[in-house]
Amino acid sequence: MSQATATLPPPRTATAGRGSEFGPLLRTIKEQGLLERRSGWYARGMAVNFLGLAAVVAGLVLLGPSWWALLLAVPLALLSARVAFVGHDAGHAQISADRRRNRIIQLVHANLLLGMSQEWWNDKHNRHHANPNHLDKDPDVAADVLVFAQAQTAERTGFRRWLTRHQAWLFFPLTTLEGIALKVYGFQALFSRGGPFRARRERLVEGALLLAHVVGYATLLLLTLTPAQALVFALIHQMLLGLHLGMAFAPNHKGMEMPDAHPDGDSWGHLRRQVLTSRNIRGGFLTDWFLGGLNYQIEHHLFPSMPRPHLRLAQPAVRAHCRTVGIPYTETGFVESYRQALGHLHEVGEPLRSAA
Repeated sequence: MSQATATLPPPRTATAGRGSEFGPLLRTIKEQGLLERRSGWYARGMAVNFLGLAAVVAGLVLLGPSWWALLLAVPLALLSARVAFVGHDAGHAQISADRRRNRIIQLVHANLLLGMSQEWWNDKHNRHHANPNHLDKDPDVAADVLVFAQAQTAERTGFRRWLTRHQAWLFFPLTTLEGIALKVYGFQALFSRGGPFRARRERLVEGALLLAHVVGYATLLLLTLTPAQALVFALIHQMLLGLHLGMAFAPNHKGMEMPDAHPDGDSWGHLRRQVLTSRNIRGGFLTDWFLGGLNYQIEHHLFPSMPRPHLRLAQPAVRAHCRTVGIPYTETGFVESYRQALGHLHEVGEPLRSAA
């Protein structure tokens, strides 16, 4: 049982009406203008990021086949994470009210610059937002390399059983593979029957951009470095990118409430479903930058289309409203958030360690 479960308030009565819990907060946020787009803010951020990427490419060209060039993999990983955050925000229509413009921005950032399928990501991520932390409905907590509930451990055998026993200790090493995994999953979706693609044209466009990413990335490294240096550079870049993304996504929901663990969980309204399953991380500008605004996970889940710079501004109203309706608002420090998330993973693997 998670820490949040112990403080879960009793179900509200039918008279109170759960459907009304979110309405007053939504009106407050709209009155404050916090759902209005900040296209200029995003344009400046993207421009700075493109300049940073260009500087890394120039550095590779100027340094040539030198092992010192591998140091550039570090800033490239940080810049690639910024690319991922922009792609995420475009997928939520945070950047522009124009759907086509958001799609183009996401195609450039996700497919072309990261090698990650836009449609695969949107399909998976939208299902997560609709039912966060729900074992049967949220793909982010489906049993895979990691498991997130003890009920998922029963059928673990062989190597996967060993992984589950030690998953808390292995979490950060495993996240170094996330950058590569995102590319693999995208190509799998591209070549699978059906999948998230609604039209053949979408599949062709995404496929062409994914191929352009792979060819462009490989060409850049092989033209500026020796094959051995190119391989090591790519490994450092992708592993650091995966670690960065894992650190941004991991503490947001792990160890928080799971709706299917409660008899009335499937009937929770939007406010209760999003707040009880999410965790915020305290911090200032550096935390906001490093985590791409996902440290305001509660506000992001309540208002997915809210521009990133407005999430901090919405926090006081959301916190006050949760206090008014009696819903716990969970916010922890940076280190404590990982302690809670890893503690949950460790607790999930306990039955297998005891059996061993």
